[in-house]
Amino acid sequence: MKQARRMHRAAIESTYEGTSNIYEKQPYKDPDTKVTSQRLVKVVENQPCYLSFSSTPATDDTETVSELHQVIKLFLAPEIVVKPGSKIEITQAGRTEFYSGSGQPAVYGSHQEIVLELWKEKA
Repeated sequence: MKQARRMHRAAIESTYEGTSNIYEKQPYKDPDTKVTSQRLVKVVENQPCYLSFSSTPATDDTETVSELHQVIKLFLAPEIVVKPGSKIEITQAGRTEFYSGSGQPAVYGSHQEIVLELWKEKA
């Protein structure tokens, strides 16, 4: 069974075309002002991954046009922990984009799948 799981994981990881960096918000106390704030700290660097895109019909149709929603899914090693609120930088096919996880990852013995949203800076 373990051999089959290792082979399955190797097959999935052979499809990984990108790399990811994961940033988490952590408290930071400014030594000069003594003010504590949050800052993003890189906790995972250059982790192989695969980014998948698909479209699904929207649940709300308008009178003029049906909308499609894009589903962005990250495939990553199962042992990597991506906390809620993390910022995920993914480079694949020569492009780098920033995303955030939008839900609980589906974790399997060979990989995990995380549905992503484009990263939105808070104003």
